[in-house]
Amino acid sequence: MDDNNKNRDYLDRDRLLVDEYDEVEHFARENGVSPSQVRRLIKKNGNDRMTLIQAVRVLRDRK
Repeated sequence: MDDNNKNRDYLDRDRLLVDEYDEVEHFARENGVSPSQVRRLIKKNGNDRMTLIQAVRVLRDRK
């Protein structure tokens, strides 16, 4: 993958860049969870955005 994040193709948009703190933080704010919860969900479910969104919904429904 190219080091320049601006040169991402459509396939990369479906995945969350785990190494990019800003992207994890943005996803966390967007979905109402903490960045540490997002990292745990990524370890458990992988970095596919749709899978993570579903996992966040399940996590929020449990509360």
